Amino acid sequence: MSTDDNKALVRRFYAEIDAGNLDAMDELVAENYVDHHPPPFPVSPGRDGLKEAFRLFWDATPGSHQIEDQIAEGDKVVTRLTATGVHRGDLPGAPATGNQMKMTAVVIHRIEGGKLAEKWSDKDELGLLQQIGVLPPLGSGG
Repeated sequence: MSTDDNKALVRRFYAEIDAGNLDAMDELVAENYVDHHPPPFPVSPGRDGLKEAFRLFWDATPGSHQIEDQIAEGDKVVTRLTATGVHRGDLPGAPATGNQMKMTAVVIHRIEGGKLAEKWSDKDELGLLQQIGVLPPLGSGG
């Protein structure tokens, strides 16, 4: 696959998530997928764990991903994105608040055999936890 094909694969991955089409993960993600920055709650390994996490987030925080930038080299794609949504359902340790959410992230995917094989990410988790009421906003003294 070319670097343009790899970037298109990552864009399709986020588009399918935004559409709630988690069945597409079977086509887009390797069965032995490795998430080097998994969610902060237990999930199964591999593609099944990815599907579990996205099913939970889709139900609790429906929203979308806006891809801001993509850079690809070899078998890796770096994507800078902004995710937005509403915290309408419970997450582990975070009951639903109804709050609007916005989180930025930089994600690196490695592609193997035309599928996403590995992921590394750096997300604004502190900001997200503040937005859903798990942590107080900075400077609030609370």
